[in-house]
Amino acid sequence: MGVSVRGWDPQPKRTLQPAVYFAKNNPDAVQGADIVWSVNLSTESKNIAREVLPFLKKGALFCEMNTAAPSTKIEIEAMLLPANILFVDLAIMSPVPPLGIKTPLLASGTGAKLLGEKLSPFPLNLTVLNEKTGDAAGRKLLRSIVYKGVAAVVCEAMEAGQHFGLEAYMREQIRSVIGDDDALIDRFIEGSRNHAERRLHEMVAVSEMLEQAGLSAFMSKSAAENLKKYL
Repeated sequence: MGVSVRGWDPQPKRTLQPAVYFAKNNPDAVQGADIVWSVNLSTESKNIAREVLPFLKKGALFCEMNTAAPSTKIEIEAMLLPANILFVDLAIMSPVPPLGIKTPLLASGTGAKLLGEKLSPFPLNLTVLNEKTGDAAGRKLLRSIVYKGVAAVVCEAMEAGQHFGLEAYMREQIRSVIGDDDALIDRFIEGSRNHAERRLHEMVAVSEMLEQAGLSAFMSKSAAENLKKYL
């Protein structure tokens, strides 16, 4: 699409398009970039922002896409704004495969509107909420209470069904709740197993957000505990 793309990953798992420049490290990846996409584990988000800050182009848009609590997003924004970096709290709202570039994204923060303008020529599914950092992250985490909570129940139910030799019966019970979709049951199970570490951090962030608001996080903590067995 005519866009120059640079990036770095310590453990790349996919073959890159030939036009993508594979950098030597994080600072090398952000050199001269107009838009920076930080997609890492939430536990590393602040460290990576500090690492690349001296190398960011003035006026660049920094899209913080890690699934972290709103308070973490606000901390990273405070770190970057004095250096004249525009901050975008950007939330990935569904699994990237199979939609790829059309995966739904939510944006908030000081740079959200400008990001929407810059990306308008491209076929992204981007919704700009407002200029308040943390709003996009908060909506993603609220959604995660439902999706990761349901996934935890499905995994536990199917494991019990298999143990007692009643897998078909248990699938029938789950379908009576989520609809006649065996493939969805399998996606819940496979997603929990294949992305356990990332989803565990996600549910920890959910619990942090809820407890900061004085709310119970019992179910979200239980979902996190369920994911630990797949690590």
